[in-house]
Amino acid sequence: MQGPKVKEFEEKWSNFTGAKHSIAVTSCTSALHLSLAASGFGQGDEAIVPAFTWISTANVVEHLGGKVVFCDIDLGTFNIDVEQIESKITSRTKAILPVHLFGLAADMEPILTLAKKHNLFVVEDAACGFGAKYKGQHVGSFGNTGCFSFHPRKAITTGEGGMVTTNYGELAEKIRRLRDHGAAMSDLQRHLGARPYLLSDHPDAGYNQRMTDLQAALGSAQMDRTDDIIAERQHLAGKYDQSFERLDWLQTPFRGDDYKHGYQSYPCLFMPDEINKGEISEINRIRNQWMDDLQNKGISTRPSTHAVHMLSFYQKKYNLRPTDFPNAYAADQCSISLPLFHGMNEKEQLYVIEKVLEYKN
Repeated sequence: MQGPKVKEFEEKWSNFTGAKHSIAVTSCTSALHLSLAASGFGQGDEAIVPAFTWISTANVVEHLGGKVVFCDIDLGTFNIDVEQIESKITSRTKAILPVHLFGLAADMEPILTLAKKHNLFVVEDAACGFGAKYKGQHVGSFGNTGCFSFHPRKAITTGEGGMVTTNYGELAEKIRRLRDHGAAMSDLQRHLGARPYLLSDHPDAGYNQRMTDLQAALGSAQMDRTDDIIAERQHLAGKYDQSFERLDWLQTPFRGDDYKHGYQSYPCLFMPDEINKGEISEINRIRNQWMDDLQNKGISTRPSTHAVHMLSFYQKKYNLRPTDFPNAYAADQCSISLPLFHGMNEKEQLYVIEKVLEYKN
């Protein structure tokens, strides 16, 4: 049941992000799905999605009968290349789904300009966006909606869970109904009302994508120490930055005056100069070898995420080749995320730094 703890968590999330409305749901995937569904997105509509992101960003488009239109990324930021978006827009385009990947905001200003010009719905995939800001404003408050994740790997977690943010009242009400089977009144509203025994009307054919009070209680408690959570991650990232700044074979996460990084993870690019020469297969082989070596030394790494156009479903359905989106392909094959997590102590991080610096390129 969505009870008082859900309401409390939603209010704290709105206060933190600056969004007028926050709607707690079962996952970020649910948040993305509800956002598009509430916009009227449906059969045959097109949505522009970065080719390098977690698969959920694309899957929700498929779930609603739409067509995924991939856009390549900027290798310097791992986020969508805003210079390529307009060339992807057709008469069937209904939405853009920019992703704030790994805690770094996408370049929202040109995206919003394009959306206004072409009358497009903007759904911010802010799964990793906790603590991320763009020009002083928290992500998730720029587009029509923002979608956050509380998966166990995230800086704030409820086990599984998500949140939709929006500044549009009517849209918020639509999403609240859709998450709760399309009900016009929530269980909490009904139980607190004059006639709690009467059931609600259902104006929409909705879904069961409600966060429970138990999950919300976990999230709400963590919201009381948001500054400490963000500061810890930025401290760890800063120490990595300082230690690796002279390594020409490892590109560390982008920093910019307009961006405050939330550091959901610490994504790097391995041997960036060689990538520019097109030697991706060889770099991938060497990177994997290095990751094996780090694993044997007790250091767990991973490719930062995957290029969705290279995954079997999308590759087959849309007849795509890895090189169709060369930067996403390079990021898929040559990125590496180093350990960064809550509670990581100085000794643990120094050990990671030591072993990275031992690598002989």
